[in-house]
Amino acid sequence: MPPRKLSEPSMPPSMEKVKGQQLRTGWTTGTCAAAAAKAAARALVSGEPQTSVDVKLPGKGRKRRVEFDVVRCDLGDSWAEAVVIKDAGDDPDVTDGAHLTACVSWRDELGLELDRGDGVGVITRPGLGLPVGGPAINAVPRRMISYSVEGVLDPEERGVRVVISVPGGQKMAEKTTNARLGIVGGISILGTTGIVRPFSTAAWAASVVQAINVMGAQGHKSFVLSTGGLTEKAAMRLLPDLEEVNFVEVGDFTGQAIKKAVENGLERCYFVGMAGKISKLAAGVMMTHWTRSKVDNDLLAEITVEAGGPVALIEEVKGANTARHAYELWRSAHLDRAADLLCKLAAENLAEYAEGKLEVHVILVDFDTLEPAGASPGALALTAKGPA
Repeated sequence: MPPRKLSEPSMPPSMEKVKGQQLRTGWTTGTCAAAAAKAAARALVSGEPQTSVDVKLPGKGRKRRVEFDVVRCDLGDSWAEAVVIKDAGDDPDVTDGAHLTACVSWRDELGLELDRGDGVGVITRPGLGLPVGGPAINAVPRRMISYSVEGVLDPEERGVRVVISVPGGQKMAEKTTNARLGIVGGISILGTTGIVRPFSTAAWAASVVQAINVMGAQGHKSFVLSTGGLTEKAAMRLLPDLEEVNFVEVGDFTGQAIKKAVENGLERCYFVGMAGKISKLAAGVMMTHWTRSKVDNDLLAEITVEAGGPVALIEEVKGANTARHAYELWRSAHLDRAADLLCKLAAENLAEYAEGKLEVHVILVDFDTLEPAGASPGALALTAKGPA
């Protein structure tokens, strides 16, 4: 088969409309934490509870300010606490409705001290760009909290301590990959633009990059990419000797993961997926989101030819509705070699995309059994399914 031109990954447009309906944007945990911190700082200085607060969104030259309701504001002798509820808009987010809580208090030392309270995670592993032992509050939210508080008072005249907490955050974190990355005890306070865009893939792409960085910082050399929860479970059964941190649900961001793995000096990549994503990788498409790519039926037909399929099967594959349909046609015809050839081509494209700096293995798992149904040369020999 002729070589396929590799397609550079790019961020798909935000899916801001579904069936003609406009979807609402929302606010990141970082923005809401900054709003709560500013409200608490105002209450501390004025001695008056706050009912609303506005914050400036991050970004060079960004002047947009957003106003939030303060749902609770309490005062003590030397402290104030405020709560802002996160609204993620129409984005499916585990932190939607979370009560971002900030307690601001005076302290003897000058400057602003930022710490975590209940429900905010603590960093236990390197590679996240944050100090081990410190709160899981990322760089942009830290800056937002700082400039929001400093807009109300001057920490160089009288020091303050800001504690961010999220009631129920530990339970929310169970639905994330935080523990795998070494963030324990709660959620991360995140956000780079301050805005949550509906069905935006930016957060997922960022989490993939973060996971690869953690592996690199810990000196791991092998990693596993899967496209979702089911394929990850299959991959873990195939590669039980690897640590949990070595597995990444890459979604549609295979290209970003490969580039970041090369930057971090990783050496061996396993890609475990189903027919649809692997078919796109075999076609040279590194961003596999459905809005940016489609299955190449001509390629699947070429693979059917090379695998020795009869003319009738070749024509059926040309007219297949999906890659899964093509795979089911191969399976019904007992043309097992076709799935192997598909994986081989995908592995070659991934290795080329990595400029030859990664050893790449691709394994296709069956939709129904989640057992290997195809693999690039030598891939299964390296797994628990291989020879003893």
